[in-house]
Amino acid sequence: MKSAAVWRCLGALGHGGLRFVRSPYVIGAILVAAVAVSYFAWYALNPDGWDTSAASVTDSRPPTEAETVNLERQSAQLKSEVAVLERQLQIERASHADIAKQMKSLSDENARLRDDIALLQAVAGAGAGREGLRLSSVRVEPAGDAGEYSYRMVLLQTGSRDRPFQGSYQLLVNVDQDGTRRGVILPIASAKTEPPFQLDFRVQQRIEGTFRVAPNAVVRSVQVRIFEAGHVQPKLMQTVTLS
Repeated sequence: MKSAAVWRCLGALGHGGLRFVRSPYVIGAILVAAVAVSYFAWYALNPDGWDTSAASVTDSRPPTEAETVNLERQSAQLKSEVAVLERQLQIERASHADIAKQMKSLSDENARLRDDIALLQAVAGAGAGREGLRLSSVRVEPAGDAGEYSYRMVLLQTGSRDRPFQGSYQLLVNVDQDGTRRGVILPIASAKTEPPFQLDFRVQQRIEGTFRVAPNAVVRSVQVRIFEAGHVQPKLMQTVTLS
């Protein structure tokens, strides 16, 4: 009797328990609890968050010895290539500088040859038998730096040339500066007896030199004046116009 009663009680509880579990509210609560427990369990095992991609795992891995050796070899190769390119660039720059220097030298030599030809023409030309002085191949042109000019000319004595010509030359440089035109005499009065401006020759004398003006000044013309020793008036004058 007692056993039958117990089994009936268990059966009643079993049927009631099944009805309780089959309730949709209870099933939903059980699913939510299961998901929450699973999430917290996964997060505890993966504290770095959701990023579990292969890239992040690879980036966090230290490089191997073979990879380090390969990177060092590539770096050394790149440095060697850069050094070779730098040497090639230096050689090209030096070559260009040498070519420019050679061209300048050839240009100067050609100018001297033209001066010599002009001198020979002046010696053999009309009026060569008259006593006097002649200027030939007068050139004035800008030099490398701003405000710097170079000049060259050949001074020739014609006639019998019984005695050498002695004296000096002077340059009157006409410039425009800040809207005003003015003349600059070279050499200045205190330096008039400097050797570069002295003349002493029997047949011809080549004259070369440079002068400087203010960088913002523009040279319009240069007048060459030849003075004989002991005279205050020029014996010969010639003007070269630049612009």
